This record gives sequence, C-alpha cells and structure tokens, in this order.
Amino acid sequence: MKEKNLHPKNKFNKGYDFDALIKINPKLKPFVAKSQFDVITIDFSNPEAVKELNKALLFSYDKISIWDFPKQNLCPPIPGRLDYIHYLNDLISSEEKITVLDIGTGATCIYPLLGVAEYNWNFVASDIDFESLDTAQDIIDDNKLREQIELRQQSDENNILKGILKDGDSFSAVMCNPPFFKSAEEAQGANKRKNKNLGNNTIRNFSGNNNELWYVGGEKAFLHNYLYESSLYKTQSTWFTSLVSKKENIKSLEKSSAKLGAVEFKVIPMSQGNKVTRIACWRF
Repeated sequence: MKEKNLHPKNKFNKGYDFDALIKINPKLKPFVAKSQFDVITIDFSNPEAVKELNKALLFSYDKISIWDFPKQNLCPPIPGRLDYIHYLNDLISSEEKITVLDIGTGATCIYPLLGVAEYNWNFVASDIDFESLDTAQDIIDDNKLREQIELRQQSDENNILKGILKDGDSFSAVMCNPPFFKSAEEAQGANKRKNKNLGNNTIRNFSGNNNELWYVGGEKAFLHNYLYESSLYKTQSTWFTSLVSKKENIKSLEKSSAKLGAVEFKVIPMSQGNKVTRIACWRF
C-alpha cells in the first residue's frame, strides 16, 4: 500500500513491504492478510494491528529496537510523524549542530525518536503528564538514547514554553503537535464518528489522554498561547513551529505573529492520503 503525498525523503513513501516488516517485527504477522481488493495489508480499525505495524516501521531504524506504551495512549502513525521531521529538516538543515524542543512529546516520545534516528539531532522534550514522561523515559533508556533526549515536565497546564525553557537554552527549532479539541466531550464525539465510519465499536485506536486530545479553547487557543509565549523567548530558538489541523486558524495566527514582531511567517503544506494538514513556522 503506497502512502500518497509524503515528503520525498520519507522512507515509507513507496508503501510497505510487509514481508520485510514481519521480519523486523514478527508480532505483525498475524495481522497481515489480503483485503477484499486482493491487496496485502492490515485491518486499520484494529488497534493492535496498527500498533504492531508502526512498531515494525520504527524498528526499521537501527537505533530503535524497543517501543512500548500503555493502551490508553495514542499510537502515532510513523509515516506522518516522520514527514514533520523531514519538513523541519528542510527549514533548519543549514545549522551545524541541531537541537530541537518538542512540546507535548507524549508517552511515545515519537518525534525525538524519529529525529535522532533519521538525522541524529538532539532533543529536549516536554509534557505535562508525569506518567507519559515516565513511559517516554523508559523508551529512551531502553534504546540507550539518554545522551540525545532530555525530558522536562511542564508543571503548569496554563503554560507551554514558560517553565520549560531555561536560561542558556538554544534551539534550532521548537516543534509541536497540539491538542485540537476544546473539551473531553468534543474529543469523545469525534471518536464515535471515526469508529462509526470504520464500522466497528473499538475506541482504543483513537484513544488518548486528555492532554493529548483537548485543550480549553481548542487548537486556536493553544496556538495563540504558544505564539505569545514564543515572543517572550524569541532569542532562544531560530524557528517556532507547530502542526495546524484547522486551516482557518492560520490567518489569525499570521496576523498575531506580525503584531508580536515576527520577521517571517510561513506555512508548509503537508498531506498523507486524504488527510491534509500544515506546519506553521515563524521566527523573530
């Protein structure tokens, strides 16, 4: 199955070799079968199948051999997450030594893992949830990546960069995959719609802790809070970036960035199959 519209450097842009992936992760084998269209694939409505597939994709990197996390945490789709890393590299590749700050890294620590595996970057990664950070630290330790990935806990849910950035920190970029629902109820409603479309009753494939899925005021409120705080630390990162799922949030973000003194604002379009998103990037 070929993934459409992925970054040219994305190693999964020509589809999946399931025979090779089963060798990498034998636990994937029971989930691989021919579809009704005579195509070798997995049932993407099955959360266990999705998790074992993404493990296989991640383990295709020499630096990563262990990756496990609780069922209540979101399982990130590796190809799409890798695209953010590649587009970020297009933005900052001219810098000699690259260190990236990942806001809201989650239990899977996926962006730091991919950034280290693909480009050998260094990372500081933050999250508000202690249990997620505890799981992420286990993954870092199991893969012997402690020297390249440092975790920091955000103790105040009202802050994004405050309390995380320290004097002397200097980053090539800040990256973020923000929560986009306004409430737990809105997130649960979206889960039900997705499950109905897939024709099944499972919720785990679209599960997630509150901090992964929703933020008071939704994506727009989060982005504007992040933008404002970035103006307070404008010299500590060359670029500030974020995924933006709702296109209508871009215009107000760009307008506010200009008011806060940003000297450049750009939008990088990004798509995977039918899903269209974008990366907003600004610098001071």
